[in-house]
Amino acid sequence: MTEASGRRRSVTIQDVADTAGVSRAAVSKVIRDAAGVSPAMRARVNAAIEELNYRPSVAARSLRGASYTLGLEVPHLGNRFLTQIVSGAVQALKGTRYQLVIAPADGREGYGAIEALADRQVDGIVVVSPRVDAAWLERLARNVPVVMLGRHDRSAHYDTVVGDDEAGTRQVMEYLLGLGHRRIVHLTEDEAVTAPGTGSPHALRLRAFEETVRAAGLSGQARVLRTGQTEASARATVRELLAEHPWPTAVFASHDQLALGALAALVDHDAASAVSLVGYDNTDLAAHPAISLTSVDQSGPDMGRLAVEMLLERIGGRGRPQHHIVTPSLVVRGSSGPPSAMG
Repeated sequence: MTEASGRRRSVTIQDVADTAGVSRAAVSKVIRDAAGVSPAMRARVNAAIEELNYRPSVAARSLRGASYTLGLEVPHLGNRFLTQIVSGAVQALKGTRYQLVIAPADGREGYGAIEALADRQVDGIVVVSPRVDAAWLERLARNVPVVMLGRHDRSAHYDTVVGDDEAGTRQVMEYLLGLGHRRIVHLTEDEAVTAPGTGSPHALRLRAFEETVRAAGLSGQARVLRTGQTEASARATVRELLAEHPWPTAVFASHDQLALGALAALVDHDAASAVSLVGYDNTDLAAHPAISLTSVDQSGPDMGRLAVEMLLERIGGRGRPQHHIVTPSLVVRGSSGPPSAMG
């Protein structure tokens, strides 16, 4: 079966059902050799399986039945926001027969980790990596339920759970501008993650930052500073920033892990009292009294819980895609204040 792109996709149980003119349940019964299937229906289904060259591995999934495992692919394990997501996912599975299998992508795009979960024949997969191709996910979702967590996709075959990243960024900028900040630096990741049209959370946060800066007439004062994904990379980048003069009056990091790296650099330069710092995700460390980081809360545990609940609905038979948006809120703490008060 060939798609418009010319690339082949795996034949699904729905393809067999459509070709045979029966339900998915009927195909599953034939594959499992279950009772209650008429000879005529069995013949039609077997003919469709042979015609479509239905993959044995997919047939094995149906033959075995549910694995009662769900997969959660994450970019890497160092981000504490991902820990919140895992916590919410585990909470959603309490009282069910399901177990969670976590597959870290170690900072890579995520294809290998996702495919490893699919090969284990998990019953559904939560994908967190924003660089995975949407068309590839659509093909995967024809074979196994998928929820993309974080990226703003308008998908046909998989669900999404996202925060309102533009609204969260506008809350940060309104707060900083209202305090009197003008030399504001947005610390974000590389161009691959923030490219326009990707739907990644960092792309939307960057766009909202730039729109707010233009509207405020601050294009000559506020600016974007790029770094890597980790706390260490952010620390090194902000160290270089603080070698310049004048310092920014505020740094807005696109997630808390970068904010913690920025905080370390500010402490290194005795600048923590001179530069306001705002993060995004409101991870557990943000509330620690020694850190007291102002941050945008998008309820990571709720996002993890919602993603798993949507997977379970898919496994239960829901076919139409759903797209859930979590409303963020800014939590103000001691890392930020008016420019004069911070200086």
